[in-house]
Formats: sequence, structure tokens, C-alpha cells
Amino acid sequence: MSLENHKLLSHQLLPMRRILWLTLCLGPLIASAQNNADTLLAFIQANYTKIERRIPMRDGVKLFTAIYIPHDTTEDHAFMMMRTPYSCAPYGENSFPRRLGPSRFFPREKYIFVVQDVRGRYMSEGQFQEMTPAIDNKRNKKDVDESSDTYDTIDWLLKNIDHNSGKVGIYGISYPGFYASASLPGAHPAIKAVSPQAPVTDEFVGDDANHRGAFFLLDNFDFMNFFDHPRPEPWMKYPSMFDVKYDDAYDFFLKLGPVKNANDLYFKNQSKIWNEYLEHPTYDSYWRARNIRPHLKGITPAVLVVGGWFDAEDQFGALKTFEAANKQNPGADIHLLMGPWTHGAWARGEWSHYADYAFGANTSAYFQQLELDFFNFYLKGTGKPDLDKATVFVTGSNEWRKFTAWPPDESTPQTWYMGSSHTLSTDKPMIPSSYDTYVSDPAHPVPYINGVKSGRDNNYMGADQRFAALRPDVLTYTSDVLSSDMTLTGEIDVDLYASITGTDADFIVKVIDVLPLEPQGAAAPSTEEKALGGYEQLVRAEVMRGKFRKSWEHPEPFDPGSPTRVSFALNSIAHTFKAGHRLMVQVQSSWFPLVDLNPQTFVDIPQAKPGDFKTATIKLYHDTKHPSSITVRKLP
Repeated sequence: MSLENHKLLSHQLLPMRRILWLTLCLGPLIASAQNNADTLLAFIQANYTKIERRIPMRDGVKLFTAIYIPHDTTEDHAFMMMRTPYSCAPYGENSFPRRLGPSRFFPREKYIFVVQDVRGRYMSEGQFQEMTPAIDNKRNKKDVDESSDTYDTIDWLLKNIDHNSGKVGIYGISYPGFYASASLPGAHPAIKAVSPQAPVTDEFVGDDANHRGAFFLLDNFDFMNFFDHPRPEPWMKYPSMFDVKYDDAYDFFLKLGPVKNANDLYFKNQSKIWNEYLEHPTYDSYWRARNIRPHLKGITPAVLVVGGWFDAEDQFGALKTFEAANKQNPGADIHLLMGPWTHGAWARGEWSHYADYAFGANTSAYFQQLELDFFNFYLKGTGKPDLDKATVFVTGSNEWRKFTAWPPDESTPQTWYMGSSHTLSTDKPMIPSSYDTYVSDPAHPVPYINGVKSGRDNNYMGADQRFAALRPDVLTYTSDVLSSDMTLTGEIDVDLYASITGTDADFIVKVIDVLPLEPQGAAAPSTEEKALGGYEQLVRAEVMRGKFRKSWEHPEPFDPGSPTRVSFALNSIAHTFKAGHRLMVQVQSSWFPLVDLNPQTFVDIPQAKPGDFKTATIKLYHDTKHPSSITVRKLP
């Protein structure tokens, strides 16, 4: 849900020599991109008329809408619509954006483009609700949700915009992706194609606000500052609530102390959503009402769900939106497309690298052609998208693959057991007693990435984990060298047996691809290959707040000293561990300041006091009765 580009521009720090390299090597590319944007802007200005309208909803609230109409009247045109809480700027009928639609290809397709400020945001009337709860059975005109607002907007457009074909496509990334998903229940008959992309979906279990019940502190602190300023009336710009600058996020949030101090020192009760998040520390009616998944029934439009393997915000949302829609609508025209992208990176002009992954091609260009084909096929009847039920990019082997189901039917489960001497093996442990111990200290939490960072370093989902392996509060388990390629797809099931001296703890589990110390193969190694020797490349990681191990709604304390089972799933992967590489698992109990600190005592964490935070000794068992493991899904 966060505005990634804003964060990258505002916070990400680069070493000086890398900045110099970017200046010398990317300067011409940046200039070229600017020229292309200027050319596209000129084309839009020359070929479209812009009008702005306040479209009435059934309850009388009017939503501010910008409409871009092709000058060409020789044929009727379909609508391409995005509804957003991030503003439909630029405002003014003589002001045009540098792009219309999902990518640079769309303006030349002569769609009627519609961008709308959702209810309660920017220039629209009404009251904004975080992840507006869906109302399946609307009893009167006051029962409104995002489905009804979309329906009423389309009804107005069909009646008031000339030369329309009666067909509508809807798209959106992140929060606008949620609005795309929300258009599907009770969809207007004119909606023919919908693409929820990185859609915010379930903010307690896996998206944005919380992951598996653990609050994502760093992102939400920054995001709510500029997103949730109180709005007394419609306006064109949201100011920040407070000014804060920090060069070292780890140090800043450690000194901040308990999470409740953020409100006392900075938000000062101005942020309604921040307060709502912290007032609902379990999966109660607030969060359940904001989970769109149960409402994705009776879907009639074609659907293309899009997500990224390195999306820190809403990877869960993409995968689980597809899963829920596909399961509840058997036989429906629903597709999943997952690529090697961060949040929304598929909309960029170029994406061939991430962190120290190199993909060998411009993966965003590949996607944008598929996206164009998808909408053109369902809205204009031209071409046909080259899609299967699931189209995914496999990292490691750098190939696009198509499957008739996700996870693939042909994948088979394989369990890897953690063992004594920090081994990782498919052999179940056969010894009566075995465990490793680490001390988790809230005063010295494990950082989510190496080095001093201001704001979130967006490379953390693919970063080298050797820094963590050196810490005494991180356990590492490593397989033997793989004799052949191993391609894993789908979720990774984690099954831990642990005892703690406290009454609560977090468990962060990382799955890592360990590159060989020396490059493999007959070909002479490249400089890049040499530099990555021994690299512990993160493939997937996730946090589980231990007290939710049995129920999101009813947390339970740990019995200190008693071995306890903690099971959860990591988000899907599609990754090839090459021959000569090794599979590694790391286990730790903090991931700071990405995730807020668990006091390691069974308390309401948003209200925790300094005295609630205790050091805990944690034992991770790997014996016959307590076989800690991960279960992967392996392709033949």
C-alpha cells in the first residue's frame, strides 16, 4: 500500500561510488526516459480531451473524477478505469499526466481513461474508510462500499460519455489494486476485465500493516505520516503530520521505545488509521471486515492478478487474492502472473536486476505486453494474451513458466529437517534429545538488513544474509552441496518446536540460496560471479508472532520452558537452487525495525511499557519427538 517511489526518492541511501556509477552510466538512460515521457505527454495532449466531473453516488456523495476522451470519434471506445486514494492529479482540465493507463502503451490504444479519487480522499466528498468493508447484502441507498461506488461510477459514465463501447476495464497497483478487487463482487455488467495488481487484501495476516500478526513498524510509521492527515474538507494535497529525519532507522526506532510512544511523540492522535491499527491487536471484527477474500464470489469479468516475488508490501495479497477468487469461482477466467519485482516494479520501463539478482532480460517489458494483450482482447476483441492459469518467473534459472494450476499440480512435497551441527537434511532426526539455543534481547534486536539505513532499504528481500549468520541470536542450518538443480514452487510450510523462558516470542524464518565460493561450470567466471562467491541470497522470509500460533483471534501465552509447536507458511516462491549451491534456513526472533519489538512477555504489545520487555532464551529442538523442519514443493 505504500508509495514505493516516494520512499525510494526520500530515504534510500547509496554508497558514494555507486552514486557516481549511476550518474555516469545511467545519466543517458534517465535523459532518454525523460524524453520519452515528454513525447508521450505531447501525444496525450494532442489526442485527448480532459474533463473533470463530480459523479453522484446512490447516497448523494459526489466523487471527483478525471476523464480523458480520445479526439477520434470514428469508433466507440472502451473505458480503462483506476480508482485511487492517492489522487487523480494533475487537477484542472488543461493539465495532463505523463502517462494514461497501466503502461506507456495504452494511450495509443484510444481508450477512454478514467481516474477517480475514492470516497473521502483528495477532491471527493464523503468519509474515507481504511479498506472499506464490503457489504454483500445492501438493504438501502445508505449501504455503500467500493463495489457500489464503482457500479454507480460506471453507470454514470455509460450514460454521459459519448462514443463509448459499453465495456470497462479496471486496474490498479497496491491500494488501487484493492479497489480493483472490490469491483468484482456484484460487478457492473459492463466490466469485462479486471487486473488487481499487488492488491492490499488482508492487513492482519499478510499485507502492509501486519504479517502473521506482527506489526510492520518502519513502513507504517513513514506511510501514515503523509497518508492519514485529518481532512476537514476535499483538498488537493495532504500535508505530513510531523517532521522527522533520521539517518539510522535502527537507532531511531530503538530509542523510540515501545510502539505506543510513536503516537505520544509524533502522531499525537491525528492519525485515525494508526490508532485503529493499534487498537485492534488481534484478528477481530475490524480486520475481518476488511478482508476482501470471502467476498470474491460470483465473478464474471476476466481477472489477471499480478504480483512480485520481491514485493515487501502486498505479495501475500496477490497470491491470496488469486487463491480465493480461483477457489470460489471454479471454471472462471482468472489468471495469476508473478514476476521478479518489488512493489509495482512491473510498471517501470526497465527491470532486469534487483538487489544482486540479475534476470537476463527486461522483465517489465515482457509483462507490459501481456497486460496490453489482456485488456485489448477483452475490451476490443483484438489479439489474445499468452497466459495460462499461472504464469510465473522462476528466479535462479531466470525463465518464465506457465502452469495449469498454482501451486503446480506436478510439484511434490519434500521436508528438510534442521539437525545437530546446524545441518539441513531430508533425513528425519533419530536422536532422543537435540536442540540449539540463542538469546533474544529486545535491547539488541537483529536488524532486517546489514548496514546503517535511513528508511526501509528496498533490497532487503534479496539481500546477502551473511551478516545475520555471524550473530549469536540467529540460528543457521545448511544443506550439503546440491548435486542437481532443484526448482521449488508454492508455499513453504514451517514447523518449529521451540521453548522460551518468556511467554511470547516472534519467529522469523528465512529460506536462503547459498552460492558456491567459487563459480561453477566450464566457462570463465564473470566479475559479478566472482563477487558473489559464498553469497547467502535471501529467497523468502516471514515473521510469525508466536502467540498467534493456534489462532489469529485468540492469542495464547507460551508455557515457559515447555517445547511448543509453532507452524505457519511462508509466501509462495518459484526459485531454482542450482547444482553446486546449498539450501539454508535461518531462524531468529527479531527483524528490526521492519517489525516492532515483541516484549517476549504475553501483553497487549501496542500498550506495552518499557518494563514489559524481557530478554528470552530460546531453544529450537531438532530431535525425534521435536523435528523442526520446512516443507517445500519440488518440481520434477
